[in-house]
Amino acid sequence: MDEAVLKNATETAWRVYRARHPDVDAHDSRRCLLARHLHRRWEERESDTEELASFGIAYLHRLPRGEC
Repeated sequence: MDEAVLKNATETAWRVYRARHPDVDAHDSRRCLLARHLHRRWEERESDTEELASFGIAYLHRLPRGEC
């Protein structure tokens, strides 16, 4: 696994999500959920940074706000 691809995808998805949701704290629990989701996704199927980031953004938007 190329850890740089995973790290870059996670950071990109988190930055995009927080830009759209400025009320979300940088250390919000959704960040950890995102990292775990993308790690599992990477293990299932290798992807590039852009594809993983897209999956991450979609995942964050599906999370229920009240449960994070």
